[in-house]
Amino acid sequence: MDSTLSLVLVLLASAVLVVVLCRILHLPVMLGYLIVGILIGPHALAWMPDEVGTQHLAEFGVVFLMFSIGLEFSLVRLMAMKHTVFGLGGAQVVVTMLPVMAIAAMLGLSWQTGLALGGVLAMSSTAIVSKMLVERAELNLPYGQQMMGVLLFQDIAVVPLLIIIPALAASTDDLPATLAYATLKAAAVLLVLLVFGQRIMRSWFHVVARQKSSELFMLNVLLITLGLAYFTELAGLSLALGAFVAGMLISETEYRYQVEEDIKPFRDVLLGLFFVTIGMKLDLGNVMAEFGWVLLVLCGLILSKAVIVALLARAFEGDWGVGLRSAIGLAQAGEFGFVLLTLADGARLLDGATMQIVLAAMLLSMLAAPFMIQHGEAIARWFSTAEWTNRAVQMHQIAIQSMASKGHVILCGYGRSGQKLASFLEEEKLSFIALDLDSRRVQEAIVAKKKVVYGNAAKREVLIAAGLMRAKALVVTYSDKHSALAILRHVKELRPDLPVVVRTNDDTHVEALKEAGAAEVVAEVLEGSVMLASQAMLMAGVPLGRVIRRVQENRARRYAAFSGYLRGAQSDIGEANDSMQSRFLSVLLKKDSTAVGKKLREIGLDALDVEVNAVRRRGMRGAQPSEEMQLLAGDVLVLLGLPESLQLAEERLHKG
Repeated sequence: MDSTLSLVLVLLASAVLVVVLCRILHLPVMLGYLIVGILIGPHALAWMPDEVGTQHLAEFGVVFLMFSIGLEFSLVRLMAMKHTVFGLGGAQVVVTMLPVMAIAAMLGLSWQTGLALGGVLAMSSTAIVSKMLVERAELNLPYGQQMMGVLLFQDIAVVPLLIIIPALAASTDDLPATLAYATLKAAAVLLVLLVFGQRIMRSWFHVVARQKSSELFMLNVLLITLGLAYFTELAGLSLALGAFVAGMLISETEYRYQVEEDIKPFRDVLLGLFFVTIGMKLDLGNVMAEFGWVLLVLCGLILSKAVIVALLARAFEGDWGVGLRSAIGLAQAGEFGFVLLTLADGARLLDGATMQIVLAAMLLSMLAAPFMIQHGEAIARWFSTAEWTNRAVQMHQIAIQSMASKGHVILCGYGRSGQKLASFLEEEKLSFIALDLDSRRVQEAIVAKKKVVYGNAAKREVLIAAGLMRAKALVVTYSDKHSALAILRHVKELRPDLPVVVRTNDDTHVEALKEAGAAEVVAEVLEGSVMLASQAMLMAGVPLGRVIRRVQENRARRYAAFSGYLRGAQSDIGEANDSMQSRFLSVLLKKDSTAVGKKLREIGLDALDVEVNAVRRRGMRGAQPSEEMQLLAGDVLVLLGLPESLQLAEERLHKG
């Protein structure tokens, strides 16, 4: 008991420390688990024995991983991307397997081993690629969609490989019959599960959901997942195949998203244990002894896979630049490769030395993957003049649209929120330029004679081409934290005085976005609640004037820009002349500005009827700052007042 507890504590402590380190370094957590396995495994510190019980427990990690893949399996999405998925994705898997089999035969390995290794090395990392694409706001770009289509086919290809690889362990004479029997058996089991299971699953979930018990719902999910996995194992197939089918069946019900949330903790913990056991298999002594072979396999894997994907992408999609970006992103090994490698090792298809070389090369390729994806654009430009040309043409088109604009508003995103905002700006005769990554939406906007161009707003050069240095404001109209942070980083570097308004779904990331430099963050959920409350009060008989005041007071507490307005600008509501209405102006203090080093009260802006509504400073945000606040170079003062007064105030801040 004490020994078991100590092993569990060692595993937990090591995992927590390494995973925290991976988070700090922005590396995939999966790599942290692999490193833990290498360190505490029998070939290094030997804190964790490579026992059968540990391996069996780790298998459940694969079960829940395949269950999650089944949940995300959508026939609608599959058909929408069928050309990329079945065309490019299918060709990538087949064409990658063939040279691996040929090289294995040249090295004297059996064709069964070559086939297993081909399947292992054909896989790419869904976890690493999808994470990097989301963080870099590239998921909806052409190469992002291309990569996800190929990864989707790889997920599908795992299913037949789970059946084929164990069957390869049969003797050569019995192999055709064994493969045929395994295929027929899998087809029969899948047919039974999909035909009858589809009819039963939704009805049974209705019964369970009516009991309104979260514990019962969780137990039911675990029962279905593990029960179907056990059923397929009894049929002579793998646990993972049954879990995949269970996920597929539930994905067709309305309970899919709840199930996904409930199963996530089990999946993450057990999958972490699976990757720990994979790391435990790596013998660093053998790897160092065969380091030349490891480097050879690593270089061969990355280069050959990149060349294959690039050529196939060019053949199927016709765009060399996009193909290169996809090739760089898919050149590494993947987590399903580890699943298949473990299966091949269990079927005795690999000897110890081959296992160690392939495993080490896969690990190193995954360690290199984030850096390759991060610098993918630079690498693609190095190899492709077309990539340079495409980028230059795109920047030229954006620059043409923004060239005549000065004091305009840059809209990042032209979806529903962006279009509504654009209509408000047009009514106020304010010029704008919108950046969007949906080519269809951009074309429709161009036909409607709107200033909308294709471009990724998270890119520095795109923002510059859109006239960032001449803009009056910038608005991020879509809810994407990573993209918004990238935009704020560029704005802070190039135009720290430019006010940026960011949209978000809820208040989860408000502080992080404000810390990054957002002037205001508009949370949809909070805005919705304000309007919901106002309608409820009106229907309950509260006077209209009081309802409007309540709404204004609520917004004044949440948005610094409204606070001064409510204290004394009620008269601005009418149809007065524009020159007699208060407005905001952001002023950046430079090193030679007269106001630098002085306190707010010493500048005397009150005499001009100008109020300092807020001060934006690195590491600090001050709404309604104190008069004793000392101003520094780099501060952005948000002033509220009449246009003529604001002009005088700006001159006083800079020149005294």
